[in-house]
Amino acid sequence: MDQYYCTAVLMAMIIVWPCLHFFIIPNLLLLLIKSDPKSPKMPPGPYPFPIIGNILKLGQKPHQTLSELSKIYGPLMTLKFGSLTTIVISSPQIAKEALIKNDIVFSDRQIPDIMHALDHHKVSMVWLPTSSIKWRNLRKICATNVFSHQKLDSTRDFRHKKVQELLNFVHISCTKCEPIDIGQAAFTTVINSLSYTFFSRDFVEYGPCGCVPQNNYRGLMTDIMEESGKTNFADLFPLLRLFDPQGVRRRGKDYTQRLIRLFNGIVDERMQLRASCIDSGEDNRDVLDSFLSLMEVHDSAELSRREFLHLMVDLFVAGTDTTTSTVEWAMAELLNNPEKMAKAKEELIRVLGKEGKPEELDISKLPYLKAIVKETFRLHPPVPFLHHKSKSEAEICGFRVPKDAQVLVNVWAIGRNSNVWSDPNCFVPERFLGCKMNVNGHDFELIPFGSGRRMCPGLPLAHRSVHLILASLLHCFDWKIANVKKQQEFDMTEKYGLALRRDQPLLAIPINI
Repeated sequence: MDQYYCTAVLMAMIIVWPCLHFFIIPNLLLLLIKSDPKSPKMPPGPYPFPIIGNILKLGQKPHQTLSELSKIYGPLMTLKFGSLTTIVISSPQIAKEALIKNDIVFSDRQIPDIMHALDHHKVSMVWLPTSSIKWRNLRKICATNVFSHQKLDSTRDFRHKKVQELLNFVHISCTKCEPIDIGQAAFTTVINSLSYTFFSRDFVEYGPCGCVPQNNYRGLMTDIMEESGKTNFADLFPLLRLFDPQGVRRRGKDYTQRLIRLFNGIVDERMQLRASCIDSGEDNRDVLDSFLSLMEVHDSAELSRREFLHLMVDLFVAGTDTTTSTVEWAMAELLNNPEKMAKAKEELIRVLGKEGKPEELDISKLPYLKAIVKETFRLHPPVPFLHHKSKSEAEICGFRVPKDAQVLVNVWAIGRNSNVWSDPNCFVPERFLGCKMNVNGHDFELIPFGSGRRMCPGLPLAHRSVHLILASLLHCFDWKIANVKKQQEFDMTEKYGLALRRDQPLLAIPINI
C-alpha cells in the first residue's frame, strides 16, 4: 500500500476514532431511524471503509481513477471521503440535469480549508455563495470592466504586443538552436498580457528556456494551484481543521499574502500617481484605473480595496495557469501528431499568407485551429473536475443527493467517454469540423469552463488568448521535439492538481520557415 494512504488511514484512526462514539454512531442510528424505505436511494458506489470511506480509491490521479470506477458503478455514483459525501457525475446528460435543471440547488461550492487562509472565501468570487449580493456585484463588475467584448476589444493591442514579444524571443532562440520551454514561454505571454491590461506593466521577462520570473510569479501561482488541488485531510475530517496537519492552509496563507502584497503595492503607487495628476484627465488608462474610479464613485460600497485585491488573486491565478496549460497541451498534441500540425500550418498560410501576422479578428476564419483548441479542451480540460455543493436535498435521475454533499462533474471523464466520442483517447481535431458544438456551456459533451451561474467568467479572454498564441507559434515557425529520438518516447503524462498540467515540461526547438 502506498505510504501516502497508509499515513491517511493512520492519522484518521488516531484522531477521529475517539469521536466515533460521540458523533458517527449516534448520527448513523439517527439516519437509520429517519430513513424512509419509499424515498429515493442514493446513487450506487463502492462500499466505504469505516471512518476513511473511499479515500483509498482516489489514487494519485483522482480524475482517472474515478473515471474507471464510473465504468463499474455508473455515470452517477456516491463515494465517501472521510466524513464528506461526494456525488460524482461522468456523463453529459446527467451533468446537464445537475447544472441546468438543478442549477440553483448545486450553485454553491464546498470550500476547501486552504481558502479560509486570510478569509479568502469570504470575498472571493470563486467561493462566495451565488445567493449573496457580494457575489453578484463581483460577477457584474468583472463582466463589465474586464471580460465584456467592448473591454476586450479595447485591450486587444496589449495582447498583440505581448504575443509579438513572444515571437521575438522565439526568433532569438531559433537563431541559437536552443529549445524552448513552451509552458514557461506561454506563461510569460499570458501573465504579461494580464498585468499590462490591468496595471500597464510586465510581471515577467523572457530569458533562457522561456522566462526568468521576477519574484518567481509562476512558481507562486503554480504552488497555489497545486496546494488547492491536493487531497487535504482537513477537508475530509473537519476536526483536523484545528490542527492543519499537512500545513496546507499555512502555505496557502503565505502564497496568498505574497500575491496580495504585490497587488497592494501597485495600487498604492497608482493612487499616488492619480493624486499627483488628478486634474490632468489621464485616468482610465487601464483596468486598475477603472476599478479605482469605481471604488471612488461608489464610495467603496460596491467594491472595497480588500475585495479588489482578492479578486486579483482569483483572476491572475486562474487566468494564467489554465490558459498556459491549454497552450502547452495543444502544442504537445500537435508535436505528437505532425500531420495535424502540418494541416494547421497550411490553413494559417492560406488564410493569412506567409507574411501576415495572426490577430484576434482572424480566429473566426480558422476553423481547423478552432477545432484543435476544442479537441485540446476535450482531452486536457483546464480543470478535471467542476466543483459544486448541494444547498438542499435534491434528486437526479431518480437518485437522492443529500444536503451539503460535494458534487463533482468529472469533465475529464466526459471528454473521454466512449459512449459520447469515437476513438476517445485519440487527438482528432477533425471531429469538430462542421460541428456546431462549442465550449460556451450549452454543449455538455464539452464543458471545460463549466455551465450555469458558476460558469467561468474568463472564458471570452481565455478563448482569445489561447487561439492567438497558438496561431502565432504555428504560423511563424516550424517545430520539433527536443531530446526525443523516437515519436513513441514522447511523454504525455499528466500531473494532477486543480489544473491539469504536463508532468514533464514541453521542450521544443523552433525552426525558421
